[in-house]
Order: sequence, then structure tokens, then C-alpha cells
Amino acid sequence: MQIHHSLLRRCVELASEALDAGDEPFGSVLVGADGGVLHESRNRVSGGNATLHPEFAITQWAVAELTAEQRAAASVYTSGEHCPMCSAAHALVGLGPIVYASSTEQLFSWLREWDQELPAFAPLPIAEVAPDVEISGPFPEYEGVMKALQARARKIVRPVPGGS
Repeated sequence: MQIHHSLLRRCVELASEALDAGDEPFGSVLVGADGGVLHESRNRVSGGNATLHPEFAITQWAVAELTAEQRAAASVYTSGEHCPMCSAAHALVGLGPIVYASSTEQLFSWLREWDQELPAFAPLPIAEVAPDVEISGPFPEYEGVMKALQARARKIVRPVPGGS
């Protein structure tokens, strides 16, 4: 599978938009077999519904708008690896490959590093929840920007190099 980094960069932009809107920094893009963007979403959990993840929203849109064949040929690009809920939904609706910039393992590692509360789910990788889904990720070039977005979401202040 060819990885389109412009789509991963768009996911990072959507994650930043989510953070600017008061949500957790996650963004996703659904791409058709021809490489065209079909749908985009960002995290919207700040309203109180903890299931409003962009990956879950994409599954709902895909079921309403695409045939089973179109879903199977579509790929989901996302700023962060799917949580178990989103992985299961992805597999259940029959979407194709997932490409993610940063992993759940990285997220949990950062949260532990910052002594932050962990999410209410086990850090299961996509492959354990949806073993038949093709996956690609994480990509080292996105680790810094995704860690910075997650730090900003938690108001983590990093020391300035050379500062006191």
C-alpha cells in the first residue's frame, strides 16, 4: 500500500483544529479507492459524548453513504491509532486499510511520562481488535508534532532549553 503523507499531514491539521475547538487532538480522513478524499472528521468529545471520535464518525458516514464494496476499497488515515471502539467499528463496517501517524502505545507512554490519567480503555493495538485489517504506522516523522499536540491538550509545559 502506498502511504500518502499529505493525508497524514491533513489528519494532524484536523487534530490541531480539534484541540483549538476544545477537543482532544485527533483527526481522520477517509479516502476512496481513487485516492480522493471522501470524508473528514475531528474529535468532538468535549460536548459530553465520549464516543464522538473521528474514526467512529467516519464509520457512521461510510455506512450511510458507501456500498460495501466502496467501504472495503477505502482507506482511513488518522492522526492517532484507533482505540478499541473505533477499531471494532472499522472492522464491523468493512472498511479497508488504516494508516496512522502515532500509536496508542506512544500516547500511553506520553501520558505516563507526564503523570496523566490514562484513558478508560485498554491500550489494545488495532491488530488485536481487528486482525484482518491492514495497518500502517506509526511514522517517526509525526511523533514530535503529535506529542506536542497531546502535551498542549493537557497543558504540559515543557522546559525551555537553556532556561532556568
